[in-house]
Amino acid sequence: MQNTRNAMRIAPSLLSANFARLGEEVSAVIEAGADLIHFDVMDNHYVPNLTIGPLVCEAIKPYATVPIDVHLMVKPVDALIPMFAHAGASIISFHPEASEHIDRTIRLIRDSGCKAGLVLNPATPLGVLDHVLDQLDLVLLMSVSPGFGGQSFIESVLPKIEAVRRRIDASGREIWLEVDGGVKPDNAARVGAAGADTLVAGSAVFNGGRYREAIGAIRAAALQGRESMEGRPA
Repeated sequence: MQNTRNAMRIAPSLLSANFARLGEEVSAVIEAGADLIHFDVMDNHYVPNLTIGPLVCEAIKPYATVPIDVHLMVKPVDALIPMFAHAGASIISFHPEASEHIDRTIRLIRDSGCKAGLVLNPATPLGVLDHVLDQLDLVLLMSVSPGFGGQSFIESVLPKIEAVRRRIDASGREIWLEVDGGVKPDNAARVGAAGADTLVAGSAVFNGGRYREAIGAIRAAALQGRESMEGRPA
């Protein structure tokens, strides 16, 4: 996980894919330029929805020539981590509210051979990062309330993205800053300008059927936003 500030990664969320032909969908978005496959796991307990588990992750692994980015919206979380690592996950992220001991859960992810991410909901305070940022490979900021696809982007998350970017830059570590929820071409510039380098997009990629065009438009807008911000005087 390198070149945090020199890349703009797009991670299509399988939550919006056609589940009847999931392997084909994975191959199609990768061919269209996806950098990651975002794999949303919901348990109808921590969030009010029920989605997919390790067996599906294992089933799509042969189609995934890019990393599988597993986002666990489950509570409790620890028992599922080795299962997803075995199923082919490259990155596993979890919500601090779902763990009794955040640092132990991070170590469990790393000990399972995966990169570790922490997910902050729109109302989760940034203080949770104070003692664990140096252990993370990724911070994922939710720009919707977790649980359902197709929601609208919460604009008030933009200052939070900026604040996390400052923390990451100050750490001097290569930590990805991912944003998930309602991302599409008409707001990707603002997300990129705020400092995100990895964008999750579900319905914005899958709903139109033109995967390459959709991924390209989101990436171009986000890069344009970053460039406009970096060009401003300090």
